[in-house]
Amino acid sequence: MTYDIVLKRIYQPVDAEDGARVLVDRLWPRGKRREGLALTDWYRDASPSPALRRQYHLGEISPDVFSARYRGELREAPENLIPLMRHARQGRLTLLSAARDLEGSHLLLLRNAILQALSEEDAADHEPSSPPCYAPQFKDTPPPEA
Repeated sequence: MTYDIVLKRIYQPVDAEDGARVLVDRLWPRGKRREGLALTDWYRDASPSPALRRQYHLGEISPDVFSARYRGELREAPENLIPLMRHARQGRLTLLSAARDLEGSHLLLLRNAILQALSEEDAADHEPSSPPCYAPQFKDTPPPEA
């Protein structure tokens, strides 16, 4: 199944096609009032930790190190992706951030993590889930004794 997850700056105008609009920054964007943003949710748990964000913005770590550490944070807490996965399953999900460069921000990594988690969950749904699926293989075998 394909999922529609869009990246957008919080400062861009609200579009009727946005679907669920979720702000995934730890900090509230400057100069923005909540009423005008048409947010579905402000979800901080899937954004980079404050320490990681601070190191990256101060230039203490490179973009590659930031990416690796942020992916590690997402792997350590996969439950943080569940609310975003629910929105993605219901239709278009627009991930919002105040970052100027969306392709260089955490949003691209977050979208990839959500898509990967959705793909793994979908694949698990296609695996046989019960022993009766294998019944023809064992039809000559006597049932186990209780």
